[in-house]
Amino acid sequence: MLFSDVDMTEATGDGAVFTECVFRNVRFNVSAHTDAAFVNCTFVRCSFFDATFTGCKVVGSMFDDCSHDLMKVRGGDWSFVGLPGADLRRADFADVRLREADLTGARLAGATLVRCDLSGAWAHRADLSRCDLRGSVLPAMDPATVELRGAVIDPVQAVALAVALGLDVRD
Repeated sequence: MLFSDVDMTEATGDGAVFTECVFRNVRFNVSAHTDAAFVNCTFVRCSFFDATFTGCKVVGSMFDDCSHDLMKVRGGDWSFVGLPGADLRRADFADVRLREADLTGARLAGATLVRCDLSGAWAHRADLSRCDLRGSVLPAMDPATVELRGAVIDPVQAVALAVALGLDVRD
């Protein structure tokens, strides 16, 4: 199903399900979605200004040329999502499963990604400078291919990054 040039500003939804839908030029501004599913959907030039997703399943969906200013994601499963090159600098993710997400070249400088599972995520050339990553699972993150200057991490992550850089961590 195609949704084109739809204004969903301030819309609220609980448990809505969208499968393999295309959203083109849709405004999700200040909308709130709870326990919704957007499975294998494609979002093209959509605006998510101040939108909130709580406990949503966005598995396998692709975002192309969308704006995510002040977007908040709380819980849910965003595994296999495609956000290559996305500007997520003002986005806030907490307790989100982002396994094998494509964050290639994504701009996350200053964003929040706390307690997120980024196992297997692709982050080559991503800018995570000043990003709050505390409590997130970062096993596939290669510190040599992402920008991490000023990122906020916890002590466990610091040890993991040191090991990934080839350092010998001892007590």
